[in-house]
Amino acid sequence: MAVEIVFETHSLTEDNENGVATGWRPGRLSARGRRLAAELGARRRNAGLSAVFTSDLHRAVETARIAFAGTPVAIHHDPRLRECDYGELNGRPVAVLASRRAHHIDRPFPGGQSYRQVVDATRSFLHDLAAERDGEWVLVIGHSATKWALDCLLSGASLEDLVDAPFDWREGWHYTSALTSGG
Repeated sequence: MAVEIVFETHSLTEDNENGVATGWRPGRLSARGRRLAAELGARRRNAGLSAVFTSDLHRAVETARIAFAGTPVAIHHDPRLRECDYGELNGRPVAVLASRRAHHIDRPFPGGQSYRQVVDATRSFLHDLAAERDGEWVLVIGHSATKWALDCLLSGASLEDLVDAPFDWREGWHYTSALTSGG
């Protein structure tokens, strides 16, 4: 089974603009973020997508709602596509979080989760996606940790390399998911 995936991050938030690591807090798009979400819709709404899947965190839901308003594209919210739960560090400055990422690849953040747990959740999502959307093209809207999980699972990248590298935003990343039940 294979599903073509284009991944986009949620649009720019007030927290992003203020250097805050939102984590599992809902977050809210900034004025510029709402404009960027509309641009995402202009790029993707007529591209033949069979569905859009988003994290269930507000900033991802809001991005999809703005981007696909007035279209027949189905939008599905899935908690398995969430950002990493930074626990006690949700809402703290990005600089504080960035210095600790590598220590939480396998060990959960205090009161939160590890990046490996995000990969496991994404793996579960991809298995269901492959079973339900074989041969389709879908858009996934998520977070930096979602992208890192996709890179690990579908491109063979290592979390150790990803969590310390600068996040290089662009207008979408393309993946092919061909995971099997054992995968």
